[in-house]
Amino acid sequence: MRVSVELTGIRPVTVIDMDTTKPTLDVMHATDARNPPIHPLWLRITHWLNAIAALVMMLSGWRIYDASPVFRQIVIPPSITLGGWLGGALQWHFAAMWLLVFNGIVYIALNVASGRFVSKFFPLSPRAVLRDLIGALTGKLSHADLRQYNAVQKLAYLTVVVDLFVLVLSGLAIWKSVQFPLLRELMGGYDNARVVHFCAMALMAAFVVVHVAMVALVPRSLLTMLRGR
Repeated sequence: MRVSVELTGIRPVTVIDMDTTKPTLDVMHATDARNPPIHPLWLRITHWLNAIAALVMMLSGWRIYDASPVFRQIVIPPSITLGGWLGGALQWHFAAMWLLVFNGIVYIALNVASGRFVSKFFPLSPRAVLRDLIGALTGKLSHADLRQYNAVQKLAYLTVVVDLFVLVLSGLAIWKSVQFPLLRELMGGYDNARVVHFCAMALMAAFVVVHVAMVALVPRSLLTMLRGR
């Protein structure tokens, strides 16, 4: 941008040539094109909606579980459950269920359609997982480039996707046992479907704990999920 001052009579007049700003804007657009966000907006939105839905379902599910425990020796403290009572917990659980299902469909569809699913999670091999796991445990795994997932991350995220499918299917077998008899039998019966649902929930809870711990160790990963970069 060029600024010049001209004298007209007594008062000075400032003349700004806006045409000279075009190269600067072109450079900015070119820079943005070469440096896209690590996480696109749609991914960030669906990620946080999934996180909210999963957390609500987990906390309300613990209250539902306490009403009729699958394992008598395992009881969830009421202080960390949601719903207050069985009926209230069921309402929270079903409300979050619809959010999780529909948002999950959007999340997976956009990942596949954009090509992100293949580019981010594959290739993946047992050798790479073992190598990166050893690196993580010994503190030698680099987190300099957050655009690339290491093999342990790839395996963890793919496992969570499968685990969510198991949670939804086992939940349907429990909720609509009469309407989905084949699904109930595939789960090994109603009681076994509850065991499957509980174990899938436990795996999800373990993932959340590890995921939050990793975010605490690499705070930049939280910033990228909030602002994209």
